[in-house]
Amino acid sequence: MLYHLLYPLHTTYTVFNVFRYITFRSIYAAITALLISFILGPWIIKKLGAVGAINSVREDVPARHSSKEGVPTMGGILILAALLIPTLLWADLTNAFVWLSLVATLLFGIIGVTDDMLKLRRGRGRGLKARYKFMFQVLAAVIVGAILVAVFEFDTKIHFPFFKGITPDLGWFYVPFVVFVILATSNSVNLTDGLDGLAIGPVLVSAGTFMLFCYLAGHVRFADYLQIAYVPGSGELTVFCGAMVGASLGFLWFNTYPAQVFMGDIGSLALGAALGTVAVVAKQELLLVIVGGIFVLEAVSVIVQVASFKIRRKRVFNMAPIHHHFELKGWAEPKVIVRFWIIALILGLVAISTLKLR
Repeated sequence: MLYHLLYPLHTTYTVFNVFRYITFRSIYAAITALLISFILGPWIIKKLGAVGAINSVREDVPARHSSKEGVPTMGGILILAALLIPTLLWADLTNAFVWLSLVATLLFGIIGVTDDMLKLRRGRGRGLKARYKFMFQVLAAVIVGAILVAVFEFDTKIHFPFFKGITPDLGWFYVPFVVFVILATSNSVNLTDGLDGLAIGPVLVSAGTFMLFCYLAGHVRFADYLQIAYVPGSGELTVFCGAMVGASLGFLWFNTYPAQVFMGDIGSLALGAALGTVAVVAKQELLLVIVGGIFVLEAVSVIVQVASFKIRRKRVFNMAPIHHHFELKGWAEPKVIVRFWIIALILGLVAISTLKLR
C-alpha cells in the first residue's frame, strides 16, 4: 500500500525513489512487523487470557511441562498480524506471488485456529480429528499448487542443490509435489512447537535464508551468475520474508523461555505453509531439507518412533518428537532450545553455501 501511494511521488520528490528498491522495503517490512509485535503483543496476550485461550498440558509430555499450564495460547494471531500488515504495507500488491503466499498462510491459519478452538473447548489437545485436519490441509495445498501450475503457468522443473544440471520436469505431477512440500513443512513446524521458543527460532533462520534466495531468484543477473532458477516476480517475496523475520523476532520476545504465550496451531501451521510456499516459488523446494533441518529432524523422529513401536514394539527415543527425548535425558529446557537454534543457524549457512557449490 505504501509502495503504491508513495513511489509514484518519486517523479516530484526524489526521496521517494527508495520505494523502488526491494531491499529497502524488506528491511522496513521487518521493522514494521517488529513494532507491531511490541505494540500489540501485551494487549493480545492479555485478551487471550481473558477469553480463556489458555494452554492445557497434554499427558504425553514430560512432567516438568506442568508449569506451562495456564499460559495463554493462540499467540499465532500476533504472528499473523505482524506478518500480514507489513506485507500489505510494503509489498507491490500487483505481484501475484505475494497474494498466493498470503492466501496459503491464511488458509493454514484458518485450519490452525479451528484446531486450537476445538482443543480449548474439548481440552487436553483434542482438536480436529486427524483425518479432517489432513484433508483440509491437502485441499489448501492443492489450491496453491493448482494456481501455480494452471493459472501462473509456473515452471514445473525441480532444481537440486549442488547439482545444476539435474532439473527433471514433473509437469502436472508438480501439483502433488507442491502439496507434499507445503504439508511436510507445515506439520514439521507444528511438531517442533513443543518448547518455549523452539519452533520460532528455526522459522526466523529459515525466513531470513529464503529472504536472500527470493531476492536472488527474482534478479535475472544474480540468478544467471549463481546458476539458479530465475523466477520473474519472485523477488517481491523478499518483502514477505522480511515481514516474517520481523514477526518471528517480535513473537520470540514474548515466547522465549519462560514463555508468556504459545503460538498454537494457528501460528505453526501458517508459518510452515508460508515457508513451504516461498520455497516453491523461489524454486528451492529441496533446499528446505537443509534450511529446515530441525523441522525434518523433529518429523523424522516421530515417524521412526511410531514405525519402530508398531513393528518391534520398542521405542527408539525416550519420547518423540526428539526435543522431548533430550529433556528426558536430563537436558534443561533452555539448553535444548538454544542448541537447536545453533544447529538451525549452521544449517542456514550451509544452505547459503550451496549458491557457490553447483
